[in-house]
Amino acid sequence: MAEGPLHRTWLQSDRFLPARFLRPVLRFTRIEAAGGLVLLAAAVAALVWANLPGGESYRRFWDTPVDFTLGPLALHETLRGLVDHGLMTLFFFVVGLEIKRELVRGELHDLKTAALPVLAALGGMLFPAAIYLAFVGGGEAARGWGVPVATDIAFSLGVLSLLGSRVPLGARLFLLTLAIADDIGGIVIIAVAYTAGLGVWWLLGALGSLAVVWAAGRAGVRSPAFYWAAGFIAWLCLLESGVHATLSGVALAFLTPAASFYTDDQYRDRARRILAGHEAAAASPHGAEHLDEDALTLAAVARESVAPLDRMERALHPWTSFLVVPLFALANSGVRFAGMDLGAAATHPVTLGTALGLLVGKLAGISAFTWLAVRLGWGRLPRGTGRRQMIGVAAVAGIGFTVALFITGLAFDDPALADQAKLGIFAGSLLAGLLGYLILRTAPEPEEPAEDTGVAPPTPG
Repeated sequence: MAEGPLHRTWLQSDRFLPARFLRPVLRFTRIEAAGGLVLLAAAVAALVWANLPGGESYRRFWDTPVDFTLGPLALHETLRGLVDHGLMTLFFFVVGLEIKRELVRGELHDLKTAALPVLAALGGMLFPAAIYLAFVGGGEAARGWGVPVATDIAFSLGVLSLLGSRVPLGARLFLLTLAIADDIGGIVIIAVAYTAGLGVWWLLGALGSLAVVWAAGRAGVRSPAFYWAAGFIAWLCLLESGVHATLSGVALAFLTPAASFYTDDQYRDRARRILAGHEAAAASPHGAEHLDEDALTLAAVARESVAPLDRMERALHPWTSFLVVPLFALANSGVRFAGMDLGAAATHPVTLGTALGLLVGKLAGISAFTWLAVRLGWGRLPRGTGRRQMIGVAAVAGIGFTVALFITGLAFDDPALADQAKLGIFAGSLLAGLLGYLILRTAPEPEEPAEDTGVAPPTPG
């Protein structure tokens, strides 16, 4: 997403959000949009691999057992489990960092500003879940009610990036904030609805490890090695407790400081003094041995003048977007069609409930709750955004992939039900993306900021 005049206007004008918030947000959206292409390639590769002659190798490969033993501790996983329970913890850690940044100094910091996307996200979770349950009724299939509630940030922002300046920056930020609020809901759903039998002592161990991380932060401990070790212990305890281990990433993200160790003034003052001493040492015939020490000290001061939250997000976000999430898609997107009755699968309640939950539920729920919030005066549309563009954004939010596949793995033990849910995710996400693109592509650019305009809920069908 290029930084055009509209972006510069938002960055420069104090009438809008401060540049200190917008720059990391815009960097985040650019990485997510680019990562969506790699994610799509990985999903296609998984489908091709699973359907090649001898495609049973796909399932056999990812079901390969992997065992680790460390003293009395024994970890029994598969390759897919290592990705889902291990690497995806980094993904949820980055998601948690983005949520905390939004809560501390972003759109979610101000309740009035956050009201509209948060309420829209609520509608975008309730409607899909209700549509899904209306199709499947009860039984084991009902456990998948959480599958269609998720919005995939990477794919959604990728669709908006294809439209360029036709989508106002305010609409992009609305979708990003909505998706982050949606992630919060997804995390709660995973923690509450998809927790297996609870191991109390392991859970207490995880909470104790997190308490140690909190206390170390308050005491000013700065060693990354200490926090990685404590984080691994928290992850392992949570894995053994029955609570999904990836939630340790969210908890650790919330404990990551959002403020730097040195303020801007302290950074400038210390840097000036270090540089002054450096120049004096350089001019002295016996000061050469101090030059490297001064440079290392200045580097340490500069590092601690950036908040750990920002440092960790900047360091890990490209890895999760371009490696972890595509690897997850490669491990979980393979559906083998050989021997499958496609007609029966396409009309199965799980497939229809998932697809229509994403396509119709997201569109209707987000639009209806946005319209209601604006009419009641609880929120206002982003500047420069009209009702048709908001409906288009609501449709694009129906692209559910990464977290939807993740919840599918938690919800279903039956591979057949899981495959039907995946078919629904693929179909619903594809149709939602196309519909949203067409609505936004044909939407007129509003001439005046649409502050008090409601979004009329669409009529399904």
